[in-house]
Amino acid sequence: MLKVVKVTIYCTYQFLINTYTNLHFNIKNILLNYGFKVSNSNNNIYLPLYKSLKSAIIKKGLEENLKLPPTRVLAKDLGISRSTVVKAYNLLTLEKFVDAIPGSGYYVVSLKSQNTEDNFKSHLNNGGYPKKSMIAQSFDKNLQILSTAKRGVAFRPGLPPLDVFPVQHWKKLSNDYWRTVRASELSYSSALGLECLRRNIADYLKIYRSINCSYYQIVITTGSLHSLYLIGSALIDPNDDVVMENPTYPYAYNLFDNLKASIHLSEIDEEGIEITGLRCTNPKLIYTTPSNQYPKGIKMSLKRRMELLKWASSNSSIIIEDDYDHEFSNLENPISSLFSLDKQERVFYLGTFNKLLHPSIRIGYMIVPNYLIDTIRALTEQSTRFVSPSIQNTLSNFIEKDYLNKHLRRVLEVSMDRKSFFLNYFKNIFSNDIRISPYNSGLHLIGKLPLQIKDKKFSEALLKKGIIAHPYSKYFMNNKPENGLVLGYASVNKKVIRDTIDRMNKEFENFKIG
Repeated sequence: MLKVVKVTIYCTYQFLINTYTNLHFNIKNILLNYGFKVSNSNNNIYLPLYKSLKSAIIKKGLEENLKLPPTRVLAKDLGISRSTVVKAYNLLTLEKFVDAIPGSGYYVVSLKSQNTEDNFKSHLNNGGYPKKSMIAQSFDKNLQILSTAKRGVAFRPGLPPLDVFPVQHWKKLSNDYWRTVRASELSYSSALGLECLRRNIADYLKIYRSINCSYYQIVITTGSLHSLYLIGSALIDPNDDVVMENPTYPYAYNLFDNLKASIHLSEIDEEGIEITGLRCTNPKLIYTTPSNQYPKGIKMSLKRRMELLKWASSNSSIIIEDDYDHEFSNLENPISSLFSLDKQERVFYLGTFNKLLHPSIRIGYMIVPNYLIDTIRALTEQSTRFVSPSIQNTLSNFIEKDYLNKHLRRVLEVSMDRKSFFLNYFKNIFSNDIRISPYNSGLHLIGKLPLQIKDKKFSEALLKKGIIAHPYSKYFMNNKPENGLVLGYASVNKKVIRDTIDRMNKEFENFKIG
């Protein structure tokens, strides 16, 4: 009897040894298949080990409820330290990919009830959390307005020729900053922006936009939406009236809506925003894009600008003049800005370098009426604090050394060349099926679709093919949207323009047949 027990124990032991040996061998091969490599030069080897294990779990290379090898065994098998394996296992345990059972080991967790892209979200429904604010709920609701793609830029509106940006000049200026920066300059910076950049922007505005302002009025932001958020926070209380153009910039509309403003829409005619038919009086803010109405492309006449300033004065209103792409739409035969025509300090003037240089730079600016400068400073200091001084300094030198002037000329030349090519090829392919709007729309064009092809569905179909074309109807904030596509043309070269239009035409033909 004792002999039988000994044989049974021995067989069980041999089975476990063989099982562990096979398991360790398999896991080693599995990890290699999922990109794990041991490198003597890599001091953080636990990260690639963790990523390989995680990927294997997500892609079912390691099955649910599988017991992982003990840390000492796996470390020996891979030729790495035990502490490395412990770190990797701990990360997986923290993210709930692995369950650590004391005295037993580590087991792969079932992912059926888990969102593997963000594993922490599955633990947010346990109750006992504060209710989100009404403003937060508004922002949640309005999160996705226009479709975007993670890859590709054709034909996304608002992008300049990204491939002609002078990267080497920018890199040198950035390196110069970090080579000479003093320790004291690494501390907190001015909420309004670096004085050197604000002075250079003031000079730039005098030369290119005929705007005369004090550098003290200029506030550096990350772009138009940041500027609008600061203005809205400074002036809007719930249910305050705000006048906006229709159609308009959807993100601006949603921002004011999220801040609980009462929004009144003003239609656009051949001279710009119509104000005579507005029923609201004494609105806090009037948001307009006079140099190049977004997205229609209509330039507000001088007569209408004067009427708007007079109306704002009569109604104790503040005007937000968003001059988002002046260089592309208003350099030839420019009309004086509302800011320049204003004699009562009731105009915020907004500009951005994100469309002139590239969006990733994240620098914009606004000219603030004197009576609100301290308020804007207070808001900035208690929220975003300041834009990165290193980027501000680099941009300041970029302007000062005349690189911006040279880049502007190059950008305009390339943009106009690509616009001409886009129009000719587009009209040749689509003929009268998709008609291009005659207005000068800056960095985008509007293609009017046949009524039977709905722009939202067509835009979604194009996005699946890697083509970004925003539905025109989403820019209208009432029940009378127009049907079309908003198409950027400047960000890609002619070959990409041609190939993308050809792919777009194939999808269009499918829609016509369907």
